[in-house]
Amino acid sequence: MIGYPLRRVALAFAQAFVLLVATFAMTALLPGDAASAVLGERATPEQILVVRHQLGLDEPPGIRFGHWLHGLLTGDLGNSLITGVPVSTELGARLGATAVLALVALLVLVPLAAAVGVGSGLAEGSRLDRALTVVTAVLHAVPEFVLGLVLVAAFAVRARLLPATAAGMTGADLLAAPAVLVLPVVVLVARQLCDLARQIRIGVAEHAHSEVATHLMLLGLRRRTVVLRHVLPGAAAPVVQQLARAIEGLLTGTVIVESLFAVTGLGTGFVEAVQNRDVPVVQGYVLVFAGVVLVGNLLADLATHRLTPHRELRPW
Repeated sequence: MIGYPLRRVALAFAQAFVLLVATFAMTALLPGDAASAVLGERATPEQILVVRHQLGLDEPPGIRFGHWLHGLLTGDLGNSLITGVPVSTELGARLGATAVLALVALLVLVPLAAAVGVGSGLAEGSRLDRALTVVTAVLHAVPEFVLGLVLVAAFAVRARLLPATAAGMTGADLLAAPAVLVLPVVVLVARQLCDLARQIRIGVAEHAHSEVATHLMLLGLRRRTVVLRHVLPGAAAPVVQQLARAIEGLLTGTVIVESLFAVTGLGTGFVEAVQNRDVPVVQGYVLVFAGVVLVGNLLADLATHRLTPHRELRPW
């Protein structure tokens, strides 16, 4: 029983190391650098060389990676090459808005997907099932930025029912003004709702029409009891995996949603850091995003193993 969890945790550590190497390599390959961003387009090559030396950008990649890795192990993510502010400070200033946006979206997504998936799965082949399938398929086909623009035009510009942006608002500000969250949350939830509800529907339909469920109802058990005690637990394992994918989708979707609605979060900060070629800040954002994905996948795999103890799952 304990063998799989240990192997899965070991794999997570290996993935984390590969992530560190890949993060440094990708940021090192970004065209241009912070020296050019600091000095502007009119800077001379001599000025750029001086600033590159001051920022340590002229050191070999191996030495820079060693310094960066040592800083990570000691809790130091470095400083911004543009502002000089510690990366951890910048991440902390923007984390609240993204956390509020993602958590509210998750709290909306899970019960809504459960209602749609269970209702559709129990009524497989009915008009309700077909209608929900069509609606979710249409939502899945619409890109997030297109859906966001349509919602802003309809509910913020024309109807004037909801705010169009959340410019300059922190996480506490978003909680104090929940109306600002409505449109960003709808855009974030739409695509993930389709995938999660579809997975729930498949599992519920499969177990609701199984021989075991039919036999239990013939024995006199109520349909509700069969659904709660057999159908939903049986469909839980693949749903947990899809939920992990949904959390990843919510996190990566914040990059688009925050840019669209001017939310001062990790997504907009990441875009700005890439534009400025601020490598330490970009690395910090990538580590946060990827770290959440790694932890989410690890927890999902461990939960799936716990929900299916009869089958030995192997991470490789």
